[in-house]
Amino acid sequence: MSIYQRVSVDAALHVLRDINRKMDVTQNHVTTGLRVAKASDNAVYWSVATTARTDNKAISAVQDALGMAAATMGTAYTGVQNVIDVVSEIKAKLVAASEDGVDKDKINEEIKQLQEQLRSVSESATFNSDNWVVLNNDTTPTQPRQIPASFIRNADGTVSVGMLSYHIDNTPVGSTTSKDARYLIDDRATGTGEYGVLTSDHFATELGTSQNYVLMTSKNGTTTGQVVISLSSTTTQGQVGEMISVVDAALSQLTTVGSAFGALEKRINLQNDFATKLHDNNTAGIGRLVDADMEEESSKLKALQTQQQLGLQSLNIANATYDTVRQLFQNF
Repeated sequence: MSIYQRVSVDAALHVLRDINRKMDVTQNHVTTGLRVAKASDNAVYWSVATTARTDNKAISAVQDALGMAAATMGTAYTGVQNVIDVVSEIKAKLVAASEDGVDKDKINEEIKQLQEQLRSVSESATFNSDNWVVLNNDTTPTQPRQIPASFIRNADGTVSVGMLSYHIDNTPVGSTTSKDARYLIDDRATGTGEYGVLTSDHFATELGTSQNYVLMTSKNGTTTGQVVISLSSTTTQGQVGEMISVVDAALSQLTTVGSAFGALEKRINLQNDFATKLHDNNTAGIGRLVDADMEEESSKLKALQTQQQLGLQSLNIANATYDTVRQLFQNF
């Protein structure tokens, strides 16, 4: 006599295997928190989510760059604002020197101290070794200084990085003028200090003063013919008036530079806010595609565990018939 596997046992085994397979899938969803963890789960969703994740990493890098840029712009703006205050003090001292009977030599000592403060403030306006207000030999004044501001994925799948520029850094049209003084100090060896508000003699030449007055001279540039603003007992009222005019024109350009830095800092902050929201939206979109519904998966796991127990009981019942046949032959 032969004992064959019964149909009821086959059915119980099939049901139990199916339950175990579903349990493995559900358990993996609960453990990883993902319903699409690999391409075989859903190739389309996995591809979209993977691309979005790489884009998010690029956006995070842009956010870091924007954070550095915001700090740099804030430092530059603070430097310009402080320089405006000091130059205003110099203007006030010059106005005081225009009065009859004042000791111009004593006022000049105060002006010299203020001029030293101008260089100290300008050179100190540095963040992470980056100074946007002092022009040196490593920087080209006619090229805009740029910072990464956005990561762009185009419709054709290509990518690009959007840049923010210090927008008043433009190539001069024709010869250099006082409006091209985009920095506080121009210390380039190849120039005359023309791109620094404090070192440019264009304010004096455009006003037609008797001498090429500057608030300070460039460290490395050609300064022939330039005269640093100063007073002595022999300084005439006319010369004091010319100095006041030059300082006032420099103050006007300093205001322009400060406004440009402030506007760029504001733009950086707005762009950073947008990048943060874009990163959050991408993260939410990825979640909708691949994340598991933990409440649903937990309920499903509980139900499958119950089905597994019932399947085992069903298999035990089906296998019990073999014991009955065995008992029939145990006395032979």
